[in-house]
Amino acid sequence: MATIADTVVDIMHSSGVKRVYGLPGDSLNGFTDAIRRAGTVEWKHVRHEEAAAFAAAADAALTGELAVCVGSCGPGNLHLINGLFDANRSRVPVLAIAAQIPAAEIGSTYFQETHPQQLFNECSVYNELVSVPEQLPRVLEIAMRTAIEKRGVAVVVIPGEIFLQKSVGRRPSAPIRHIPRITRPDDDQLREAAAVLNSAERVTILGGAGVEGAHDQLLAVAKALQAPVVHALRGKEFIEYDNPYDVGMTGLLGFASGYRAMEKCDALLMLGTDFPYQQFLPEKAKVIQVDIRGEQLGRRTPIDVGLVGSVKDTIDALLPMLTRHASSAHLETSVAHYRKTRTELDALATNDRNRRPIHPQFLAKLVDENAADDAVFIPDVGSPVVWAARYLKMNGRRRLVGSFAHGSMANAIPHAIGAQTAFPDRQVITFSGDGGLAMLLGELLTIRQSKLPIKIVVFNNSSLNFVELEMKAAGIVNFGTELDNPNFAELARALGIHGIRVEEPEKLEGAVAEALSHDGPALLDVVTARQELSIPPTVTAAQAKGFTLYALRTILSGRGDEILDLADTNVFRRLFD
Repeated sequence: MATIADTVVDIMHSSGVKRVYGLPGDSLNGFTDAIRRAGTVEWKHVRHEEAAAFAAAADAALTGELAVCVGSCGPGNLHLINGLFDANRSRVPVLAIAAQIPAAEIGSTYFQETHPQQLFNECSVYNELVSVPEQLPRVLEIAMRTAIEKRGVAVVVIPGEIFLQKSVGRRPSAPIRHIPRITRPDDDQLREAAAVLNSAERVTILGGAGVEGAHDQLLAVAKALQAPVVHALRGKEFIEYDNPYDVGMTGLLGFASGYRAMEKCDALLMLGTDFPYQQFLPEKAKVIQVDIRGEQLGRRTPIDVGLVGSVKDTIDALLPMLTRHASSAHLETSVAHYRKTRTELDALATNDRNRRPIHPQFLAKLVDENAADDAVFIPDVGSPVVWAARYLKMNGRRRLVGSFAHGSMANAIPHAIGAQTAFPDRQVITFSGDGGLAMLLGELLTIRQSKLPIKIVVFNNSSLNFVELEMKAAGIVNFGTELDNPNFAELARALGIHGIRVEEPEKLEGAVAEALSHDGPALLDVVTARQELSIPPTVTAAQAKGFTLYALRTILSGRGDEILDLADTNVFRRLFD
């Protein structure tokens, strides 16, 4: 007798789902047993459900296909929520199956009772409770298609006993996969946008994740407009490679050159970006925004023309309407400024005469130089994102995955689990912060148990480093950010993972090469400078005032040695360089 759980597994398999991330639990027994008996979908065990959701998010981001995670009733599926927020905000298709207590007990404050259909509303594009067997498999099919078409999280809540009931049957539907389509604005809207761009003297392009698959179109429109191209972080992997118009990032993690190219333009063309920082967007320029989602238009800054469509299809239709700009002065000065900024950043990524502690820029640059041409890089939120954004070079084959929209700590290791599971023969490298690594430390056991050859690079500065930078900018004395860390390399070796620790800069290059070439999982624990400053491309008066207050308050609180360390790490080094 086929159970509802059997039907659920069959539908997943027929629609291309290859694996399910999760932890078993009594309310999931019918489902996990169906996976065992079918043998068509792999069960991917993790140590914490939060990791299951993050792993599914990375899997979906890299494959472009629907990924699945599950959680048992109550606390089990509640643990999924942070990873599901990340997946939904990153706009990747994920199906979450949240097992529920027995249906007859709902509303009685039964053991482990929660209401997932309410809890997950804010982090999903579809969220439904199955109350009777007759709702399945139709609700499942609706959920899967919604996740794929809306590029987000769909949650199906199923009481555990329903999995075990007899399948009511349903005529098999076509496999639930993404359906290709052409999406672009009508010609009137395109002509309106072209009129603005053709009349502008200095056009700058800001691109984001929506540029994926439209690299040729991006270069063509930049050439026609003689426009420098600035990218948001999520657009880095799709924009900066083989791009003579690239002038770097803008935003809190960006370059001075990206900020300047935005400030100097009189027309800004926004392509597939939901860049959130209004203070980095030009105030006087005319703005044309292209996005596949009409509701995104004008969300961050007032726009003059809004175009709904994919970047690829929209630019293909817009290009014939554009007049090639005769002057390249704005482009040339922007590119020259970028080269100068790039040279200054690269000058910081050095051994620094064997001085300790190691500069994180040096570590990031060495990892970039030693990594595979198709490596997948996954930085933790915080200072590792800064070094990834500034020192990892994309080439059209490398990928960069992170919690860039949700901004969650501890994303790197569980994201890497999903990435390496989906691509077992590809090099997957984390830029792990010491705080992020410690937060989901148990997932090192998942890596060991599943024999995933992930390379974990730890930026070990014994602090919540980016939080400290934010405190300094606000004029607040650092508090509660100190981390008393173990030797992470020894810890890794105790867990059965190859571990290397580096404290001396002259030993770093060999250690990076050893870790990245190791046949199996490896953890490289590098003691990096705690006081390294990652300064944004423009510093406001309030930030400058805040930093001055921080320095005065730190000295008055009897911690003047921190100011000396900060000066030694940043000011003196730049003077000698």
